[in-house]
Amino acid sequence: MEYRTGLGARRWEEPVAYPRTTDVLIAGAGPVGLSAAAELRRQGVECRLIDRLPARLPYAKAVGVQPRTLEIWDRMGLARTALESAVPLRGQLIYVNGQEQARFDLTLPPEVPYGFAALPQYETERLLEEYLSGFGTAIERGTELLSFAQDADGVTAGLATASGGEEVRARFLIGCDGAHSVVRKGLGLTFEGGSFAEEYMLADVETDWSLPHGYGLRSLHHTEAGSTDDLLVCIPLPGSGRYRMSMLVPPELSTRAKDGELGGGDGVAHGMESDRVPELPDIQAVVDRLAPEPAPLSRLRWSSVFRISHRIVDRYAEGRVFVAGDAAHIHPPTGAQGMNTGIQDACNLAWKLALVVHGRAEPALLASYDAERRPIGEEVVGRTVRHATHGMEADPDDPRTLMLREAQLLVTYRGGPLAAGEYGPTDAPQPGDRAPDCTGLTAAVATYPLRLLDLLRGRTGHVLLLYASDPAALAEAGETARASGALRRPDAAGPGSSDGADLATVAILARDAAPTATETVVGFPQYRDASGEFARLYRPDGATGFLVRPDGQLGARFPLTDAAAALSGYLTALPPPVP
Repeated sequence: MEYRTGLGARRWEEPVAYPRTTDVLIAGAGPVGLSAAAELRRQGVECRLIDRLPARLPYAKAVGVQPRTLEIWDRMGLARTALESAVPLRGQLIYVNGQEQARFDLTLPPEVPYGFAALPQYETERLLEEYLSGFGTAIERGTELLSFAQDADGVTAGLATASGGEEVRARFLIGCDGAHSVVRKGLGLTFEGGSFAEEYMLADVETDWSLPHGYGLRSLHHTEAGSTDDLLVCIPLPGSGRYRMSMLVPPELSTRAKDGELGGGDGVAHGMESDRVPELPDIQAVVDRLAPEPAPLSRLRWSSVFRISHRIVDRYAEGRVFVAGDAAHIHPPTGAQGMNTGIQDACNLAWKLALVVHGRAEPALLASYDAERRPIGEEVVGRTVRHATHGMEADPDDPRTLMLREAQLLVTYRGGPLAAGEYGPTDAPQPGDRAPDCTGLTAAVATYPLRLLDLLRGRTGHVLLLYASDPAALAEAGETARASGALRRPDAAGPGSSDGADLATVAILARDAAPTATETVVGFPQYRDASGEFARLYRPDGATGFLVRPDGQLGARFPLTDAAAALSGYLTALPPPVP
């Protein structure tokens, strides 16, 4: 049997077995594919995760972990493990022609629970893979997606494995298979953009210098005309004096490859090349020229030559097939946006697929994936190109906004198909915005304050936050939510049952509520906004409800007196299953 892809035909000598079935087939087991699989399994969806490589690559390619990613991992229960393996990123020093020109401190408002972190990509993959194994799911390595075809009921995929060929039947397919994606090519998606002419070296090395701990370095040499003809970028990694360094390729290592000569001839010049490997003296020569002080290098773990492109697909999905991460968007690594953007792609898509697979929403919901995530991808591609060309120091945003955006805390889907009407101050968190974390929440028994993330951790569905000073208003709104059957599984025992509920309700009493009020709200968890932080950050207009989506964005904001209508309005955007 023969399957065709854009890379040509491949013949299987063995007969193809009867198709195995699964809910979702995921091609590519990098951080994005692993995130999609982890969130799907957490939501109770069966999936298969395949990767053509026989083992995890030991390269520190993507190393920056943004605060928003850590918030997502917190809800999954993965943040603590990640923090134990990562190192903090505290800032960056900018040098031009040997002189310090700027110093960026990566500071965020105190209510943001996590800072910027560095973690080698292979460690991120290890942590996600171990987390996924807790659900009984393992990566099927040495398994390559060759082709696929979809129909009204699902997707049939042809795989090549070490033992021969296999056909798989899945309800949905997600392509997380990188810049040279087979899934993207199979869908016929365009990948518009271009490539940077420069070639770069990448190296994982150790050095001994007096630069402040946790700070990166960006050192440039400018010509008399003001152009950059030499550069060195160093990002700290876990370990003593360990950095991932990138720099321009010297002429003796450069081939000046044109588009189409890299990446299997698909015209996408992006990523590492395997045929040229810089040695430690090549890296040392650049460091000697550009480091702000003498810095002898040692322990070269790996190195590579790589190219950078900036491209984005014309759409993130076609029918039952989706693309995420580098399969959908590629761009310069400036600001460590790529992997983190892909992880958010995966989480945005996974909770929607879970609702559809479990019969709680129609497939029409999945159109919101492209509607919400593609504008984010466009913004990230454009911003990273500007920063790579002109530097972050030339960004017109004020420093606070710049840091929040780099931390991916300003991602918003306002005006999107799932963002219900605004209520309250327009500059307060509104539907589509990130649901801010806050501290200072207390419970009747606990003697220590909690964060909002503590209340959300481990929950897989939507969470309804009800805020008021009057316990009776909270109780009434909670009963209204239960009676509506909002986001309740079809097999739940009844309108008032919590069995199988996908909508968790949490009451938050205002700071000025009566001291005994917490004890009077029954039927669902209740906390007090003892420090007033929830009110300060969410700015409720009296008794207010907030619906938090599984990906940590707000789905709705409404007065408690309109709870039934607001939840019904949000669910209208989530098409109900046909009885």
